[in-house]
Amino acid sequence: MKRGVKTPQKANGAIRIISGQWRGRKLPVLDVQGLRPTTDRSKETLFNWLMPYVQNAVCLDAFAGSGGLGFEALSRYAKNAVFVELDPKVVKQLYANIDLLKIESNKVKVIHGDAATEPSLAGSAFDLIFLDPPFNKGLLPKIIQRIDAEHMLKDNGVVYVECEAQCVYSVPASWALLKEKNTSHLTSRLYQLK
Repeated sequence: MKRGVKTPQKANGAIRIISGQWRGRKLPVLDVQGLRPTTDRSKETLFNWLMPYVQNAVCLDAFAGSGGLGFEALSRYAKNAVFVELDPKVVKQLYANIDLLKIESNKVKVIHGDAATEPSLAGSAFDLIFLDPPFNKGLLPKIIQRIDAEHMLKDNGVVYVECEAQCVYSVPASWALLKEKNTSHLTSRLYQLK
């Protein structure tokens, strides 16, 4: 995919980067079914949790959507980020936002595909993985199984999982729960590989 391609669909929302080198920058977000950008409040809580882990981290934003989590990590000096997204219109918007922020090509990679099956992720290992899939689609078990089976999480690496409050999933015994927050609509958990 060529970078800099203008998206044919007009963005009708925005996400804000809350801290770091691009603090306050707003990035356009498309109105696409299932796309649910993490709120500023949730992002603030999450990145407070992640403070010891972000700088120089190799990140995977497995259900990238708006890219809000990956861009926030890059703004806070993560080493690089891989964004995986299934919707082609959203992929184009990710490229447009990368261009908007003038992110160097060695710091970012966008993959149009499904993180649970994408062959180009084989052999990859990450310090920080974001799992924030569309709600009510049952996508977590397959990606968690792949991360564990293929050793995609580095030693002491962390995984952030955000899902609907009633979602059910299990994690490997080697993942220790570090933090958890629950609301009536949302469950957020941070795990670390022991």
